Amino acid sequence: MKINIKDTFNKELDADKDLSNSPRQVYNSFFSFVRPKTPSNPKLIHFSGEFANEIGLKEYADSEEFLKIVSGAGVYEGTNPYAMCYAGHQFGNWAGQLGDGRAINLFELENESKHWTLQLKGAGPTPYSRNADGFAVLRSSIREHLCSEAMHYLGVPTTRSLSLVLTGDQVLRDVLYNGNPAYEKGAIVCRVAPSFIRFGNFELFAARKDHGNLKKLTDYTIKHFFPEISSEGKEKYLQFYKKVGERTLDMVIEWQRVGFVHGVMNTDNMSILGLTIDFGPYGWLENFDNNWTPNTTDANGRRYRFGNQPDIVFWNLVQLANALYTLIDDLPALQGILDNFSEYFTSKYQKMLQSKLGIEAEYDADFQDTLMRNLESVETDMTIFYRELANLEKIDSPEKALEKVEYAFYNLEEITEPIKNNWLIWFEKYLALLRNETKTDNERKVWMNSLNPKYVLRNYMAQLAIDEADSGNYGLIEEFYLLLQKPYDEQEQYQKWYAKRPDWAREKIGCSMLSCSS
Repeated sequence: MKINIKDTFNKELDADKDLSNSPRQVYNSFFSFVRPKTPSNPKLIHFSGEFANEIGLKEYADSEEFLKIVSGAGVYEGTNPYAMCYAGHQFGNWAGQLGDGRAINLFELENESKHWTLQLKGAGPTPYSRNADGFAVLRSSIREHLCSEAMHYLGVPTTRSLSLVLTGDQVLRDVLYNGNPAYEKGAIVCRVAPSFIRFGNFELFAARKDHGNLKKLTDYTIKHFFPEISSEGKEKYLQFYKKVGERTLDMVIEWQRVGFVHGVMNTDNMSILGLTIDFGPYGWLENFDNNWTPNTTDANGRRYRFGNQPDIVFWNLVQLANALYTLIDDLPALQGILDNFSEYFTSKYQKMLQSKLGIEAEYDADFQDTLMRNLESVETDMTIFYRELANLEKIDSPEKALEKVEYAFYNLEEITEPIKNNWLIWFEKYLALLRNETKTDNERKVWMNSLNPKYVLRNYMAQLAIDEADSGNYGLIEEFYLLLQKPYDEQEQYQKWYAKRPDWAREKIGCSMLSCSS
């Protein structure tokens, strides 16, 4: 097995001099060397073939050495695995040092001029595990493995998942945090990204007033991941901040487009590259609800609810600005970039909302707000509504248009006369807009269907795959993996998954809301 190793993070930045693997505060270091714990009986139950090919490892996927690497049973020759040290704000509060508590970076590689970092999630404790064991369980690992790939094929910036491995070990977890822990099957995901650096890496050094290491980290990040920045001094760091902000805003706009809710948008879960990272209690909107959060820990405050995700991104970007301030020392310049972020986001977000409706006309806030109110007035499946909307024709009446999207409603009996009238008024305006568009009905349908997915990884689907895998059947993992590679295609063979959440999934654990337990 030959891998083109190109380590940079653990070569160019300073390591923790303490080589013990015990929970502690780590200073003057970017990472700690640590080896994965050897699993008792590792078994590869799924790998992402297309992505394995992209990073040059597909030909090895059936080999014993590949299994050793992605399970933590072995370390590739000449590499030195490590866990990153970082901090962060969690649910709006400063949490201090956090770090990779159950993630171990294996190595960096290059393939066809692209740079990738391989990381195991759930491979054992690190100096940043605090009171935790550093392991992960099958249910959360399946969710991360499938979601990482689903997001990629939806066109959302994301970390990727190479493989899913059963460790053969049991892991104790309290899934509901109610004092009833139980043993579950242990598992490991090998996730991949150009880098796993987060906002929290910068926050750590800023909070400790470690200006030297903050500068080292920022210069390293610009050198390897923002090579287009050629300026020096203050201007270099201002450009860096601007680019990070724009990438992050682009990411959250894509989340809103497809109805994805991250669930834990802490600053330590924000990639400096604008990638979706750390798939914990996430979910896709079933019925459209701006106030929905998939996270039981967030059930009261709903800080990370769907409709609030853009505001949280702005809040997180302010924290990053605070961290980078000592490198820039120009508050008006930073404030100017933040102000421009608002204009940048608003323009792109409004264009996205219009495009989901197949409209190129200027954004009409009242028209869009009315749609949102209508969607929330009765249980309406977001994914199905926008997909069915593409079937409308310019000659349709408002009554015919409402009939064409009926499949998106969970209970037609809930559509009272006032609700129906509100919908008819909106459809009358919508159809008038469509008649002013230059695209034909078919051209508009093709455009809308390229933006509004037919298939997403609904929580109940993930739970079905988890339940089957727990009994030793991994067929649904593969079925969903194939389905979600083409989320915008009709895929008639998978039509049964173009369906609203079933009643049994409304309150079932793993299908409605989830905890951070994994």
